[in-house]
Amino acid sequence: SRPGVGMGGLMKTRHFDRIGNGGLTFTELGFGTAPLGNLYRPIPDAEAVATLDAAWEAGVRYYDTAPLYGLGLSETRLNPFLRGRQRSEYVLSTKVGRLLRVCPPDQRTGIGKFFDVPSRREVYDYGYDGVMRSVEESFERLGVDSIDILFAHDLDIFTHGSKAASDARIEELMKPNSGYAALIALRDQGVVKAVGAGVNEWQVCQTLAERGDFDLFLLAGRYTLLEQEALTSFLPLCEKRGIGIALGGPYNSGILATGAKPGAYYNYDPAPQEILDRVSRIEAVCKEHGVKLIEAALQFPLLHPSVVSMIPGGQKPEEVKANRAILDVKIPAALWADLKKAGLMREDAPTG
Repeated sequence: SRPGVGMGGLMKTRHFDRIGNGGLTFTELGFGTAPLGNLYRPIPDAEAVATLDAAWEAGVRYYDTAPLYGLGLSETRLNPFLRGRQRSEYVLSTKVGRLLRVCPPDQRTGIGKFFDVPSRREVYDYGYDGVMRSVEESFERLGVDSIDILFAHDLDIFTHGSKAASDARIEELMKPNSGYAALIALRDQGVVKAVGAGVNEWQVCQTLAERGDFDLFLLAGRYTLLEQEALTSFLPLCEKRGIGIALGGPYNSGILATGAKPGAYYNYDPAPQEILDRVSRIEAVCKEHGVKLIEAALQFPLLHPSVVSMIPGGQKPEEVKANRAILDVKIPAALWADLKKAGLMREDAPTG
């Protein structure tokens, strides 16, 4: 796989090969396609195409999708985009754990969250047949002949509402001859290069890592300039086991991009006062070093050796180009040192 070459020159890549099957080469920036599923607003086809083209032009060669995103729309939008590209030039991940079923429009999943999407309702299925069927349906929507990574999707409390419900889904995936066995079989047969889980909580990743042989986790918003609790036990475990992390949500839903403005978003909701205060303090330290908050936020997670790619998610071509430009900004080591000194970053956070 050749490194992504774009307007910003060569984008740095990280090669990942945990089990000796040739592995995958990730560009430091990946592209998360939830917005292309018309998340929060309808995106016209032409704009979706322009955004994907801008990502390729900027050198992005890792694309992540899921059946949930736009109830199939994100995968079908990737189809014509990927059809014109050489398969060896990009890395592609999608997810399992939900099947999409045709239903009346008023019964579809995600009303008020996804707009102008097919009338489908999600059916959770982390069993063996469910995983196999999900992969089969993703192949059809994507139109590709290989998928690199499969993530078990949303086994977390955030999605299922309680720890008990999350634990029950993990059990459903991990019990003998269930979804986990399907993932391992697909990896053993060379259908996919790597398997893992895409979730919103590092604790769930840790549980899975302790129970199974997972290669990669797609973790949203849980190792950022604002939050480093995952360093307590999960990230050291990843280092020990050679597990890679693709990191979504580096801006914690917006606040690390916009700064502590009134109405700034944190974890999909308006940020509470204590978060606004902490971000203001981080921003002040950044300013002293002539660095923008958004620049420090995007580059910080890449300093951890387990992180293989950052997936900020871009809704417009301009956002993709802006994220690409941020990668080239030089950040002084003294900034990280001052954040640690001020108690605004964990002492054990890797910064060099």
